[in-house]
Amino acid sequence: MPVALSILDLAPIAPGRTARDSLAASVELARAAERSGYRRVWYAEHHNMPTIASSATSVVIGHVAEHTDTIRLGAGGIMLPNHSPLVIAEQFGTLETLFPGRIDLGLGRAPGTDRNTMLAIRRASTSADAFPQDVLELQGYLRGESRIEGVQAVPRAEGVVPLYLLGSSLFGAQLAARLGLPYAFASHFAPDALHEAVAAYREQFEPSEQLAEPYVIAGVNVFAADTTEEALAQSKISYRNRARAFIKRGQGGPEFTDDEIDAFLGSVNGQQLSAMTRYTAVGTTEVVGEYLKDFAAAARADELITAHHAEQVADRIHSVELTAKAFAPGE
Repeated sequence: MPVALSILDLAPIAPGRTARDSLAASVELARAAERSGYRRVWYAEHHNMPTIASSATSVVIGHVAEHTDTIRLGAGGIMLPNHSPLVIAEQFGTLETLFPGRIDLGLGRAPGTDRNTMLAIRRASTSADAFPQDVLELQGYLRGESRIEGVQAVPRAEGVVPLYLLGSSLFGAQLAARLGLPYAFASHFAPDALHEAVAAYREQFEPSEQLAEPYVIAGVNVFAADTTEEALAQSKISYRNRARAFIKRGQGGPEFTDDEIDAFLGSVNGQQLSAMTRYTAVGTTEVVGEYLKDFAAAARADELITAHHAEQVADRIHSVELTAKAFAPGE
């Protein structure tokens, strides 16, 4: 079957912009994805990050769903140890009730933030240990087969809310295989274990009620533009902004100049940061299309979830449109 194409929207707050601007841009991006034939758009749960507006992930999904018509929308992902499985089942049961046949639920076990913020969320340091049991509890609520006597998630949608497990290690791959769930690998920022994890998932997969055969989604960064020069310039600006956010970590203080950021990126720590985005397609339609097709084959992916990072909204939407033309999603 052809490899499907989707989008991970981090709802970035660009320099000089507001969270409201970011969420409006997310609506426009999803509309562009819908027009262009993408399968789904996902939003990620991050906390205490001044450059990301998707912390209230289920609220963002509902807002974008209200302003689109057909495209699937979901979490990529909800960091389940931050939450009660019952509350997440209620949220996504509500979303599926309001927007039937359009809602996905991807689950991760990382905190999605730093240690102090993790504590502010009321998350215990050992909460991730219960992740496999929490996934099963959540699955039970969504199916109307609660594992907790006398407790049901209300509303529970008539339709199915499909679960996806997210990860960047063998743990997530093996758990997804054992539970018979689709597996989404975070290769757009944690590339090292991609091939090993996908191999383990495919080899160990056990069919389930949701899924008969293994299904792999792999993340990849994209800067598609009309010229190579434009794409390279967009990627340079984006990764400078990313380095600034990484260095500051939500703290105040003066902004770093471009020269200072470039010097950091040339250092050992900067090179480690750059290595996180190893899988990145940069260039014209043809170049990006070939890169993504080669990446999908190497990753043994059934679907690519693309993260478009251009700072300007118009450039990001154009990247989405050009990538769709290059990759012919769903055909």
